[in-house]
Amino acid sequence: MLKKFKPITPGLRGTVLVSKKHLSSDKPVKSLTKPLVSTGGRNNQGRITSRRMGGGVKRKYRLIDFKRNKFDVNAEVIRNEYDPNRSAFISLLKYEDGELRYIICPKNVNVGDKLKSGDNVEIKNGNCMPIKNIPVGTNVHNIELKPGAGAQLIRSAGSSAQIVSKESPYVQVKLVSGEIRHINKNSKATIGEVSNADQKNIKLGKAGRKRYLGFRPKVRGVVMNPVDHPHGGGEGRTSGGRNPVTPWGVSTKGKKTRNNKKTNVFIIKRRKK
Repeated sequence: MLKKFKPITPGLRGTVLVSKKHLSSDKPVKSLTKPLVSTGGRNNQGRITSRRMGGGVKRKYRLIDFKRNKFDVNAEVIRNEYDPNRSAFISLLKYEDGELRYIICPKNVNVGDKLKSGDNVEIKNGNCMPIKNIPVGTNVHNIELKPGAGAQLIRSAGSSAQIVSKESPYVQVKLVSGEIRHINKNSKATIGEVSNADQKNIKLGKAGRKRYLGFRPKVRGVVMNPVDHPHGGGEGRTSGGRNPVTPWGVSTKGKKTRNNKKTNVFIIKRRKK
């Protein structure tokens, strides 16, 4: 659900945020967190290797269970929480043996719900099982690329993939981008969509809120000097006068940069242009 504000300050005019009323305000479980050190985009020599990073509010990293390898043990959703490290919300599970784990919160999973991971569990939001046992047409998220390695695909807010067909030893899955690819049939996936679909509709309202998130200002190349950027220089205001490139002269805005021949065989249909 989205939250709008009265424009009592310039920063609140036009601000749209996601309501977190339904989330727990408790601190994260200490045993499931670890320190997170900000690099500011610098490498071990102190030089900037990733631009526009720095500052931001100090965070703790929440350890998320992407493997879901506790099979055939019921788990109860204790609470849903905000996670500053990702766009989706997270859920705290308590298993029957008392163990606590965080997972990515699926859509429509509420406090008190029972979830389970196994080979033949119920087709229900939040349950996890091998992709070969999930019916065709089902929406899934948290998809493994290698069995047992942990989920790598479809983890951001509001996203889901759809199972298109099954052809042993692979299952065809349609991703958010429109790409259709083969996934190993023994890889696990979680039923349903990821929570917080309204994330795409937020408007931060002021530059400062972007700074809280750890982003520094972005300066356009056309306002720089020729020594700083290929688009720089010129008399008065110019728009670059050449094809758009990065500061290092590599073509941008549409140039394909994908170079992974190992996985080409798994892609049946490339993503939408």
